[in-house]
Amino acid sequence: MDGEEFRLPRSRRANERLHALVPGGAHTYAKGDDQYPEGLAPVISHGRGAHVWDVDGNRYVEYGSGLRSVSLGHVHPRVTEAVRRELGRGGNFVRPSVVEVEAAERFLATVRTAEMVKFAKNGSDATTAAVRLARAATGRPLVAVCAGQPFFSTDDWFIGTTPMSAGVPAATAGLTVAFPYGDLAATGDLLDRHPGEVACLVLEPATHTEPAPGYLAGLRELADRHGCVLVFDEMITGFRWSEAGAQGLYGVVPDLSTFGKALGNGFAVSALAGRRELMERGGPRHSGDRVFLLSTTHGAETHALAAAMAVLDTYAVDGVTARLHALGERLAAGVREAAAAMGVGDHLVVRGRASNLVFATLDENLRPSQRYRTLFLRRLLENGVLAPSFVVSSALDDADIDRTVEAVGRACAVYRKALDAADPTPWLGGRPVRPVFRRRA
Repeated sequence: MDGEEFRLPRSRRANERLHALVPGGAHTYAKGDDQYPEGLAPVISHGRGAHVWDVDGNRYVEYGSGLRSVSLGHVHPRVTEAVRRELGRGGNFVRPSVVEVEAAERFLATVRTAEMVKFAKNGSDATTAAVRLARAATGRPLVAVCAGQPFFSTDDWFIGTTPMSAGVPAATAGLTVAFPYGDLAATGDLLDRHPGEVACLVLEPATHTEPAPGYLAGLRELADRHGCVLVFDEMITGFRWSEAGAQGLYGVVPDLSTFGKALGNGFAVSALAGRRELMERGGPRHSGDRVFLLSTTHGAETHALAAAMAVLDTYAVDGVTARLHALGERLAAGVREAAAAMGVGDHLVVRGRASNLVFATLDENLRPSQRYRTLFLRRLLENGVLAPSFVVSSALDDADIDRTVEAVGRACAVYRKALDAADPTPWLGGRPVRPVFRRRA
């Protein structure tokens, strides 16, 4: 059978060791081996640029690097040098480092719609801080999140709304309500049903769906009319949509916004930014109750903030956002052409902004299928492409895109065979890949 010779014995043993020591076999659920075909979950040895090598010695063109965080490619020289320089000066002190003010100034010079910023280590903490701040400012209990958007925080206010809600009290989950993306009337109805109760509207301003003209401005008006705090989760859209995120591209200013992922090119740094009037509640320069906003031992490690500043410089100097879009457009065109040539253009569907491409695998009835996703991922892996998505990094070159498109064509040839048989099972090599958010293990 096609691809039977592709094996990952060392990766498989490493995965077994991981499962014996780490719940889920990874420190991030989206990196779990259940997200990959059975027995074909590479364990990475190292990476450089747009390539990674597994412990078995296989090299891959990598997409979605670091869950979208490594947008400049691995071991980027400007970022690495900035980090190395700060490591030689000390990483964490009993008082703020001068790097903290430099990083804040640099960030706010880029995200000009914000007036203050506070850094942390991960996106969940930043977004939860935004929710706490909104509740404190409004005195309201409810949080309204955008339905269908996959992730906002590991904390109870959001996780309680997912199928993995075990351990979250029902009373806590009941304080989060949902509104549909793109539907201002439905959002208005939700706010009317809960008058004076909704503290904030939390959403990714864009995902694989672009906001309709006037939508974000309409949401801004709704939030103002109902006294809600508007929170943009820019973990993904930050830098990939524009250097100032989606708010910079679409010209709609949220009250608060959160950034991460691409901000550190793989180093742990996130940010909560927003209006001074709100953000000051997390400090001593206001007359109201003080909000425990963000206070993390490692939130301002000098090397991570140095990485963030180097990333901001690189995006500005090298025109990275434009390059990401150009690479994504070339990749999307090639994938669509390869899929159409093999007769599966309606079944392998590339979606999203060019800088943040995802793909859908549809079965013979054009329904989303984890089994066809398994078949597709398996064939990409055996042809040297590691692609849980088609999210590009700026380290890719034309040869990498060509290699990817060639691998897609080979995978689509097998996809066509499975569609003709109306059963992909013979090409799976084991159990199908699984969604992250599921109730049962």
